[in-house]
Amino acid sequence: MRKDEPEVSHGRLRREPDGKPPATSLDLASSLGPTTAPAKGKDPSGPPVIGVFDSGFGGLTVLRSLLARIPSAHYVYLGDTARLPYGAKSQATIARYAVESARFLEQRGCQYLVIACNTATALALDEIRLAVRIPVLGVIEPGSQAVSRALQDAGGDVLVLATSATVQSHAYREACQQMGLRAFELACPLLVPLVEEGWTDHEVTRAVLRIYLSQALAICRPRAVLLGCTHYPLIAGAIEAMLRELGSDALVIDSAKATAEAAEATLGVWSAAHAAEIKGSFECFATDSVEKFQRLGSLFLGQPIANVHLLDLGG
Repeated sequence: MRKDEPEVSHGRLRREPDGKPPATSLDLASSLGPTTAPAKGKDPSGPPVIGVFDSGFGGLTVLRSLLARIPSAHYVYLGDTARLPYGAKSQATIARYAVESARFLEQRGCQYLVIACNTATALALDEIRLAVRIPVLGVIEPGSQAVSRALQDAGGDVLVLATSATVQSHAYREACQQMGLRAFELACPLLVPLVEEGWTDHEVTRAVLRIYLSQALAICRPRAVLLGCTHYPLIAGAIEAMLRELGSDALVIDSAKATAEAAEATLGVWSAAHAAEIKGSFECFATDSVEKFQRLGSLFLGQPIANVHLLDLGG
């Protein structure tokens, strides 16, 4: 380790059977060396380094929106793909995993952290904020605020589509209540595997959406439908089309876009000042299967991912 690199207490280099590190592997300590990202604290007026964390690929839709909103920043994305799905884990385990990832991103030089994982936001946001010294933004509050703005603070019912783990946490329901909104939460467990299969415009996906939305509309008449999973922006058009087919004129609100808007509101002064002079960049880390991350990640991000670093955060 070079003298200018901070010491770390976790993270290991993955090695092949012959003892040599694979070309795509990156040890936590060595990953803290020089990078294309501006060094933290080196130039306060320079481009920010924004960390984006998710348990897998879905958070890349948040990164996609961030790249559009704050195009000149440098982004460090971490997908904890070795330990997903988070929804099947206990709250304590989810918090431990999320804190480890957040600390890595802080040590990488990130100055602002976006938790692009609904489950981690719902179950571990407080623990993450206590564990790092940088500002942390989750996806749930921005999504709920976006609904309130879209409905012009007039109140009304909101349908939240999410995974089973997020629904069971009732985090969106509580956030919407704070905005004066009544939320109906619907778990849609079949949608994530359909999206990851690439069936974003497929007869099977439309049939599944028809079943889910018919069930929801039988018990509520929402003025807005909030996409409470970062996979769902890829089928936002299909969701809106099915709502219209079923006779609903509800607005579809993308929590990934709402989160990027919230980040822009915080960093917007810098972004406006530097957008024309600095080209942004991003780098990706995954804790398992970099090939799968590149393949699926490109679908979520909407552009090719040239390289993914393999990171071992432990068990």
